[in-house]
Amino acid sequence: MTAPAAPPPGDAPPRTAARVVRRVWTSYVFRRILQSVFVIWLVATITFMLMQLMPGDPIEIMAGRLNSSGMSHDQAMATAANIVAYDPNASAWSQYLEFLKGLVTLDLGNSLTSPSTSVFEHVMEYLPWTLFAVGAGIVLAAVIGLSVGMATAYRRGSVLDHTMTSVGSFLTGVPNYILIAAVVVLGYTVLGILPFLDMRGRVTAGIEPGLDPVFFGDAMFHAILPITAFAFTSTGAFMLNMKAATTEVLTEDYVTVARARGLKPGRISRNYVGRNALLPVVPQIALQLGMLVGGSIVIEQILNYPGVGQMLMQAIGNRDYPVVQAAVIILATSVVITSLIVDLLLVKIDPRIKSENQEA
Repeated sequence: MTAPAAPPPGDAPPRTAARVVRRVWTSYVFRRILQSVFVIWLVATITFMLMQLMPGDPIEIMAGRLNSSGMSHDQAMATAANIVAYDPNASAWSQYLEFLKGLVTLDLGNSLTSPSTSVFEHVMEYLPWTLFAVGAGIVLAAVIGLSVGMATAYRRGSVLDHTMTSVGSFLTGVPNYILIAAVVVLGYTVLGILPFLDMRGRVTAGIEPGLDPVFFGDAMFHAILPITAFAFTSTGAFMLNMKAATTEVLTEDYVTVARARGLKPGRISRNYVGRNALLPVVPQIALQLGMLVGGSIVIEQILNYPGVGQMLMQAIGNRDYPVVQAAVIILATSVVITSLIVDLLLVKIDPRIKSENQEA
């Protein structure tokens, strides 16, 4: 009997390549990266459209300022068009394509109030301070909220449970700018123990930025109130979510089996309860970050903290549209990237997502 003919040697690689492409296309990580890129593009496009609808032409605004300094109208218009980095006579589609090109190359023109500075450099001067305060607030909230939430779940029905649940609900329900305003009024105006005037700004005048304890300590001193404000709401959210997740995990069979095996309570709490209770709470980090970055505008205005939120309000007041556009896009991109990192972290720690990714 004649053996079946072997397939041509060139057929195997395409099938293998197709499987690789299909596996990559259906993988959770790849889909999340594509979603993140799409969200950033969508935010950038909506921001571009809104800037087109804003009253007043940025070039006219800039040319008017240059005119007032003695420059002729034609020269002022040409200089303004070069600073703003778009052609006012071009179609909206051409302007959009130029905008996307500038977005990819990080060249979105110059600030109208500071023509020698690109908007990207201008925003990046303020953004690290906001991310520092928001990031420190998230870390502080996570440490306090997760610890207290887990402790209250172990003591359901106790005074600690009722008290901390009420505190968590209060912190979650009341806006953080109201809470921090109350702290400032009580500590500075009423009691006189809070040096609020000395805590404003980024650092004390005369202290140069650098990798030294003096600068770091002074920056922390000035960021205490913003960090506290950002931690308020997140602490309550983490506390309540961790309590609910821990309460559910404590009823699982594997916890009962671990106790029956005589494992130490600390090991059960750490390896069985805590690790599994964290899974539904970790995505809350990205959600809280988005809320805090959005709320940074109000917090930084109240506390006179020169972050990107305060800069954005100043740019809106000055009708510095290129800076407003860049600030919104960079803030949104920061939130999207953080959300992506959190989701990729879940792939490592959540067996359900890991198995789904392997099956794909």
